[in-house]
Parts: sequence; structure tokens; C-alpha cells
Amino acid sequence: MTPVTATPGAPTPPIAIAGDAAAATGHLTAPIVLLDDAFLADLGDACADVRLDPGERAEASRDWWPLAMIWATDGEVGQVAGAIARPSNVDEVANVLRLCNEARVPVTPAAGRSSVVGGTIPVHGGVILDLCGLVGIGAVDVTSGIVEVWAGTFGDRFEDELQSTHGLTVGHWPQSMSLSTVGGWLACRGAGQLSNRYGKIEDIVIGLEVVLADGSVIRTGGQPRQAVGPDLTQVFVGSEGTLGVITRAWLRAWPVPTHTGQSAWGFTSFSGALAAMRAILQRGAHPAVLRLYDGIESQRNFGVEQSVNVLLAFDEGDQTMVDAALAVVEKECAPATRLDDALVDTWFGHRNNVEALESLISKGFVVDTMEISAPWSALDAIYESASAAISAVPGTMAVSAHQSHSYLTGACLYFTFAARVEPAERDAYYVAAWDAGSRAVLAGGGSLSHHHGVGLNRARFVAEALGNGLNVFAAIKAALDPHGICNPGKLGLADPFGLVRWPSP
Repeated sequence: MTPVTATPGAPTPPIAIAGDAAAATGHLTAPIVLLDDAFLADLGDACADVRLDPGERAEASRDWWPLAMIWATDGEVGQVAGAIARPSNVDEVANVLRLCNEARVPVTPAAGRSSVVGGTIPVHGGVILDLCGLVGIGAVDVTSGIVEVWAGTFGDRFEDELQSTHGLTVGHWPQSMSLSTVGGWLACRGAGQLSNRYGKIEDIVIGLEVVLADGSVIRTGGQPRQAVGPDLTQVFVGSEGTLGVITRAWLRAWPVPTHTGQSAWGFTSFSGALAAMRAILQRGAHPAVLRLYDGIESQRNFGVEQSVNVLLAFDEGDQTMVDAALAVVEKECAPATRLDDALVDTWFGHRNNVEALESLISKGFVVDTMEISAPWSALDAIYESASAAISAVPGTMAVSAHQSHSYLTGACLYFTFAARVEPAERDAYYVAAWDAGSRAVLAGGGSLSHHHGVGLNRARFVAEALGNGLNVFAAIKAALDPHGICNPGKLGLADPFGLVRWPSP
């Protein structure tokens, strides 16, 4: 099936590559798979749009990983792909994968390239499979609330058309809304800022179309609920392109909300605010936004005293449901100080702003975020231990956190850290900070990631996080992609093309 006629979007570059992009070199020292003339000719037969320009290849070979943005200031990218294939339909996706599988050439799927963990860096060169041409909304079942959408559709365009033409929303609003695509949301198991109401992407998706390494096309799911063996849709959600390429999705959709409500609260302790959030969720209320900022982030974002921990609540939908949810919020937040509700508007005004990251990196700082999840019973301790662990790494200037997604059993903590070290020490500092923070979280009973995924950055922690479960994942990988061509070097899986030497041993 050919995607409906729509204008493809384009990725937003994260930061300028110093010097001429065409002269960019690879920072990683993994073995490179070179593409000869015969293969490139076959690739041109498989896909009508193949790009070989050095500058285009360098730009397509990077994403929003903050460490790779640092490399860009030195004229480097993670690695440079040998070619970019830009399919306009599923047949071309299948042709490219089939060719690369037969030739043993690595393929890195990419579209918006908004990954912040190096998920779309082609660590062994090979082919970048740019999916931005698979764009647009297909069939919409308004009665059932099901929308078909192509994987290369950018989030802002998707929601604009869905709301204006069909009166529906899927409610998935990541910070990267204008930078990311539907396929990227699914590949990294992403979360939107209204997830308390609508769920993470794995709760929203009901079916997928996936092209496997050998070029075969499968469709999964599609029903409200079913009992036909394991849920194959969820096998591919979060697989980050290592098991196949997502080309189309069927998502749950809701009527555009008719009512909203909001409130803001100031707590004297982060722990006390977490307890209030837990009570709200466990009473059955699910306001779309329930965000808590520690004192450092509260002062930075809202101009309050650092002794104040700001909690924001916002809901949308049917008026009866919204009023009920906010009544529960008010009851559980009663011990706190009611703040100006306009703080919620302040947050909405800058919630998708990513400009600060580029500015700080350009000035020589090392900056990143680390989002995890944990049971309510472990959150307080993890907040303290991970903050302390990162703070103890020499060079760290600041560590802060907020809580952005809540569930019946636990929540997400989102840490931000910044450092200033000598340029030659930036990689080493970055590795040390991530080692310290991640191991503190895992030791405290938290998850490795909540919604950013693993990519290259967290790959070294996967065995620790999954234990023997990694063997099961590896067995699925071996069955679906026996030659290991699909996004090698990611998710801690065995890599047939050679060791990715990052971090350096």
C-alpha cells in the first residue's frame, strides 16, 4: 500500500557541525562496512531516492544525543553512513532491507532523528533508511477511535490534521513533538506530557505494520483486545529498529477535549509532594498532567524560592471527569500552599523548548537528562541516591530532578545534570556521570529508562537491567534478524560487525 499524498517533514538539526559538514569524521572506532559500486547500483534499483552527498550523509548520521552534539562542535559525528535510502512506500523499504540482508550491510532506520541516546547513529556506516517519505494519515474510524498513520509522519503535523479534519487526538505530546515522528515514538517506547490521561505510546498503539530484515512484511494486532498468543505488537514497540522497521501504525484516538482545568501547588518537600501524587493516582484520578519539580528546578522554571517544590496539575476532556480529577488533586494537595494557576500556563509556554541544550553545549558545558521509573516505595531513596551519585562525579555543577509521569504503582523521575570540564575530558565525564546515576537507580530498584530508550548510550547497562531476560531478547533478534543487519550496536545485543568501542575500554 502506498502512503497517502502528503508533504514529508524534515528533521531539525540539533547543532551545527563545526566546519564543513561534508568533511565531518566519525568519532566512534567501530569497524566500518564499506559500500562498493555494485552494491550502490543495486541500492539505486531497490529505492528510487538514494543520496551519496557527503554533507547529506553526515547530517543524516546524527541525532539529538547530547554527547554527539558535543562531538559536532569538533566537526565530528558518531559515524558517517555510506548511503541514505529514502523510500516512498513499503515496497521500497522491503527492497532495501532484502538487499542489505543478502549483502550483510547494516541498516539504521531513522526519520526525525530526535533520539537523545544515539539511537539512530549508524555505528558501522552502511545504509541510513530515512523513513520521512512514509507520511500521512490513512483510514480513520471515528466511531471506534482508531487512526491509521504512516511511521514517518511528524508529530505536530499528525495532531494538527487529526484534530482539524477528524476532531480526534491521540494525546501523545512529547517535548520533541515537532522533531519526532510516529515511528520514533513507537521504536523507543516514548511518553507524552499528557500520559497520565492518555497513556504512553505502548498504551495508545493497537497494531503495527513491520518490515523484517529479509524484506517480509507483517501486520500485528488491530483489535481492542485479543487472546491469540503473545502480543506481537509489543515485541516491536521499544525494539529501536533492531528487530525490523515499523512502517505504519494503528493508534487509539479520543474526541478532542471540550473542557480543561488546572491548579498549582507549593510543597515544602519533594517527598511530601510525591506522597500527594501517589494518593491522587491510587484514588483513581488521572489528570493529564501531574508534574513535580524539586526546589532547584522550581526556582529555575517558575522563579519561586528554592525551598518550594512546585506541583502542577492540568486535565482535559469531559467536564464531569475533569472536575472530578481536579477535586481529588485539591483534596490531596490541601496541606500544600495554593500557588497561582498561571504557573501551568508558564509551563505550557515553554514545555517544548529545546534551545537551551544547544546554547549550553555551544558554550562548552556537558548537559544531559536521565529519565527512569520506579515503584512509589523506592522513589524517595532513588531521588536522593542518584542525585548524590552524579553530584559526586568531579566536574558536576548541578543536578536536579522532576517527576513527570505517574501510575498506580510508581512514577518517572527525570534528572538533569550539568558540568564544566576540560574539552579533552568531556567524554570521560559523561561516561562517569551516566555510570554513577544509572547504577544508583538500578541498585535502588528503578528501571534503566522510562521513555527515552536505550540506543547506544545505555547499551552497556542492558545486561544488568534485564538479567537473563537479555537472552530471550537475543533469541528473538536471532530469529528475526539472523545476520544482525538491523540497527547493530544498540540495546546491548550482540553485534556481528564488531565491537562498538564506546565508551572506550
